[in-house]
Amino acid sequence: MGLYRLEIEPLPLGPDVRAIGLELTEASSGEPARGQPAARIWSRVLRALAGVEPWALDFFSHLHRVREYCRTHGIAYRDAASRTLVVDAPTPEVAEALLTRFAEEQFGVRAGERLRAGDPALEAELSRRGADAYHLTFPDYFFCALCDFGSGTLTLLTDRLWPAEVLRRVRPAVRELAVDAVTADFAGTGG
Repeated sequence: MGLYRLEIEPLPLGPDVRAIGLELTEASSGEPARGQPAARIWSRVLRALAGVEPWALDFFSHLHRVREYCRTHGIAYRDAASRTLVVDAPTPEVAEALLTRFAEEQFGVRAGERLRAGDPALEAELSRRGADAYHLTFPDYFFCALCDFGSGTLTLLTDRLWPAEVLRRVRPAVRELAVDAVTADFAGTGG
């Protein structure tokens, strides 16, 4: 397995959005980390970010392929709206498998108590607008995020996490990957 670098930095997306970018690269080349090793890292990062909060993966494109994959592999999911499929709190193994299979797709992640009550309005907006739907509702969650693992990035929208807290949460999660050498660094200012 290779060496990987996870950079964490604030992103300037506008005055009404606090965003934090995470970028996972291969340390030797600086290229986005891909494949099963990257999926293994990202699955641990997502769980670490959510902590004790309920969390879910939101798929809003290529649903036929996602649905078929979940059925074939016995992964529980729910059709949340006309074009949204939700996988609630996948285990690390299930998350890793989904992230490996759908790494080239863009999909979302939500974490927070609001998941327990359901959010049909957001799920309908995800069907209509994709990840842009998170823009107005992210303050209701611990975080919402856009996964673009094909390019090695995760964009968090959150009023509750700062870059330094993200680093504090993910460092132990990536350290536990004994077969992978991963460094997590805070690359921003402030936080």
